[in-house]
Amino acid sequence: MTVSPTVAVIGGGPAGLMAAEVLSASGAQVHVYDAMPSVGRKFLLAGRGGLNLTHSEPFDAFMSRFGERRAQLEPMLALFGPQQVRAWASGLGIETFVGTSGRVFPTDMKAAPLLRAWLHRLRAAGVQFHMRHRWVGEGVFDPASLRFATPAGEATASADAVVLALGGASWARLGSDGAWAPWLEAKGVEVAPLQPANCGFDGSGWSEHFSSRFAGQPFKSVAISFTDSHGRHFARKGEFVATATGIEGSLIYAASALLRDEIAEKGSATLLLDLLPDRSAEQVLAAVKHPRGARSLSSHLKSRLGLEGIKAGVLHEALSREAMHDPEQLAATIKAVPLKLAAARPIDEAISTAGGVRFDALDAQLMSKALASVFVAGEMLDWEAPTGGYLLTASMASGAAAARGAIQRLGL
Repeated sequence: MTVSPTVAVIGGGPAGLMAAEVLSASGAQVHVYDAMPSVGRKFLLAGRGGLNLTHSEPFDAFMSRFGERRAQLEPMLALFGPQQVRAWASGLGIETFVGTSGRVFPTDMKAAPLLRAWLHRLRAAGVQFHMRHRWVGEGVFDPASLRFATPAGEATASADAVVLALGGASWARLGSDGAWAPWLEAKGVEVAPLQPANCGFDGSGWSEHFSSRFAGQPFKSVAISFTDSHGRHFARKGEFVATATGIEGSLIYAASALLRDEIAEKGSATLLLDLLPDRSAEQVLAAVKHPRGARSLSSHLKSRLGLEGIKAGVLHEALSREAMHDPEQLAATIKAVPLKLAAARPIDEAISTAGGVRFDALDAQLMSKALASVFVAGEMLDWEAPTGGYLLTASMASGAAAARGAIQRLGL
């Protein structure tokens, strides 16, 4: 009787679980190891405000969101992309819908029912889970001698192939702490430095008055634009939030890669904030110049342009008292408030991670060139993408791709 080969999947996030699903379907004996008490911790957190599974835009537009890593990711996403994600969820009994922004969500918006159904199917397929098993990657490492730290002491395991899906370095309390990076580098695997992605930024300093009054409040119905020193441009409408030290939120996350890289190269980055993107510069200037009689400037701006609260507050941050009373300067600033950013927030606060195992260090099947029968998937790989379903879809696609590589390697 032929014994099926054993594959160890280290990491129980979406990439690891998808690898386990594809591997188990091929007939492999699959063991999933995770340092946490349960799998999918970050997946559940991401779904707290409504689980954004993928995006419904045309495939070419979808792929454009991956920037310089499009070429590496496109073959994986061609096999397991947005449509396949929706079909996969439907197969678990979870129907989806397209929101007004084009994002795709489960009909109940929740992550937990989907994860429960997924784990039930994996267990029924024979996948075995080993919780509170933290991979110890120092020293000798090959699939035949895996070491794990557990509450009961060190445990060992042997496998014919390994899929590493340990995540990046954000939200370490949920299990992805980036500890694997130096271990793999010591074994000759090239790793690009891990950096925050989809992150907030610290500015050059709000005043104490602004910070105490507006930290935590949103800038709504605004637009930002930014052109880096290489001529790459970003412009989009949306909303974001002021923090005590800077800015964060969906609109900022979308521009974070450009902003982060510019800060790294030049020491700072200055974006322009349009407080009234639906009004032209001429309309704003005309409203500012309109006679205000006995009204105060703040009352005038509120009545003519709807500028109050945090939007009025940021104008006082950018302009002196004298400049506020210069109609030309005030109108120009309403359309382009300069916000100077000095640093990205720490990587542990970021939604996701840039950097990771370089694609040049892997073959076309995502197997390490330095470590035979070791495959890499998910946020451990050197890519990044904005929020909107892109991160989750590509993580799952890479898990499936690594599993296919292992299947080919094992001759299943």
